[in-house]
Amino acid sequence: MDYALTWLETVLLDAGLKVAPTEGWRRRGRREMGRVDGVICHHTATTAKGNMPTLGTLIKGRVDVSGPLAQLGLARDGTFYLIAAGAANHAGAGDGIYRTISGNTHYIGIEAENPLPYSATWPDIQMDAYRRGVAAILSHLDLGAGACIAHKEYAPSRKPIDPAFDMREFRLVVAAIMEGRTEVRPQIPAVDPVTNRPTLRRGMTSDRVGDLQQALGLTVDREFGARTEATVRAFQRQHGMVPDGIVGPRTWKALERV
Repeated sequence: MDYALTWLETVLLDAGLKVAPTEGWRRRGRREMGRVDGVICHHTATTAKGNMPTLGTLIKGRVDVSGPLAQLGLARDGTFYLIAAGAANHAGAGDGIYRTISGNTHYIGIEAENPLPYSATWPDIQMDAYRRGVAAILSHLDLGAGACIAHKEYAPSRKPIDPAFDMREFRLVVAAIMEGRTEVRPQIPAVDPVTNRPTLRRGMTSDRVGDLQQALGLTVDREFGARTEATVRAFQRQHGMVPDGIVGPRTWKALERV
């Protein structure tokens, strides 16, 4: 049975964000969510390299904490990975005004990739997606920007630096996005108006996905899965593009030249 937060996929896609569902995410969770009161922002604080190296851990958990460890994982290229539509073990016990609140039951957790040692420097594309994603979620819930809190605010005695950026500034930009007072990155068109080629992304199945796989030298099964996405990312890196794994006009044009 699907859990309640399956709407996350549509809300993030409608905001023009890059979204990658993980297998079984709609039925993944510790239990059903209660009333959702907001979003808790986290960072992964990992020494691992790559775009989303903690994805497996966020899904399966650690030795000391069972998974899932968040509803959403935010990769360094701004892709939101859908991990769980139910409750996740991301918050733990709260402090101060949050000491009687179950963050796992009442807050959506976003774990964003960020390295150790703790870094306040984030890729622009990742921070832009973080703000826009939170704004989209809060707008859907009819909540204000103040409903976005950091793990370091929810549990300062345990997580004093999570995440390593200024939450006041973060919330000000989230509020501006929600109120339409700031520019956002242009969305990738669903279809290139010049060539009429569709934008392809993970989860799609079509003959055009087969054409893409053939151009990349992959086995053609017409399904845009993890292997196809990884190959697209590698191709984009080799050709100086943002490796977001989405095949839009620029990627199609680069494929024509090889």
